[in-house]
Amino acid sequence: MDQLLNDIFTEPPAIDGDTLKNLGPLSGMAGIWQGTGGVDVSPSAGGPTRQEFIERIELQPIDPQTNGPQLFYGLRYHTWIVKPGETETYHDQIGYWLWEPATGTVIQTVAIPRAQIAMAVGKASADSKSFELVATRGSETYGICSTPFLEDAFRTVEYRIKVTINPSGTWSYDEDTVMMIRGKSEPFHHRDSNTLTKIAEPTPNPRALK
Repeated sequence: MDQLLNDIFTEPPAIDGDTLKNLGPLSGMAGIWQGTGGVDVSPSAGGPTRQEFIERIELQPIDPQTNGPQLFYGLRYHTWIVKPGETETYHDQIGYWLWEPATGTVIQTVAIPRAQIAMAVGKASADSKSFELVATRGSETYGICSTPFLEDAFRTVEYRIKVTINPSGTWSYDEDTVMMIRGKSEPFHHRDSNTLTKIAEPTPNPRALK
């Protein structure tokens, strides 16, 4: 922390360019994955609606990133979800999973094409097999930003995701997006969960290939 406060420009003197070797708790997530048993519980006019889904998520290593002395290793991801037997997109999401070894910090950035973004944060050790991240509405550092319509009608007050790296080589997540829906007095918990199986290995980042 003292280094970050006292010298905000100088980058770390030695950076290992092989991201796949330095992902810490994210190591078990690199690659291309598929999950056929996803479950989504979302709000509707008639109450909670349960929908099964099929998911494909690609997580590829990026070159190490610095903010002066701050160093991140990470994965760029794209999630594409459909309902069983359909081809129309049910959910699309892009962003980054980042690992900061110096502080044991895990970050997920979330961007969805309904004009909403979020950044969630959590703590883990390099060998952690389970970790949880949280984003909170109103935070100036790790927060949630929505369009005026979503802020009025479906206000997201918290986003939480728990990731578990399974001994079988799969990984699972459980998401809870807490929403205040206009006209309702109690928060709604929009839940998503799935277990992903690897279908292809990751491509090494450009610096590692060089």
